[in-house]
Amino acid sequence: MPVRRGSAEWQGTLKEGKGALRVGNDTSGKDFTYSSRFQEREGSSPEELIGAAHAGCFSMALAHVLSGAGHVPERIHTTGKVSLEEKDGGYTISSITLECEASVPGLGLQDFRKFAESAKKNCPVSRALKGIEIRLEVRLV
Repeated sequence: MPVRRGSAEWQGTLKEGKGALRVGNDTSGKDFTYSSRFQEREGSSPEELIGAAHAGCFSMALAHVLSGAGHVPERIHTTGKVSLEEKDGGYTISSITLECEASVPGLGLQDFRKFAESAKKNCPVSRALKGIEIRLEVRLV
């Protein structure tokens, strides 16, 4: 299996410094600062990358379980919302909410929810984040 890479560079102090996050061969990077991470200001954060990675992994896993059961999805769109909280004198990712909207012809919401729960439990990113509460919200369109 391939090894994937991401990198980060930081310059300066924690509160006045700045950095860039890079994924794969992306040379442009996503700028991040203390303010963009902890105060919801303009810029990115490592948690956004975790949210995107989890959303992507979950969407692929869901497509796999649905297709394997004969329900080929037309579209799956997932957003990963990562909650960062101050706890025990430091910052902690406390939970991730996966918000999934999908179009799956011929499938009802109750059955869709079962497939989605299976995908949430078994996607590699969920497994890596085992100690974090992972919530799931689903909607069929």
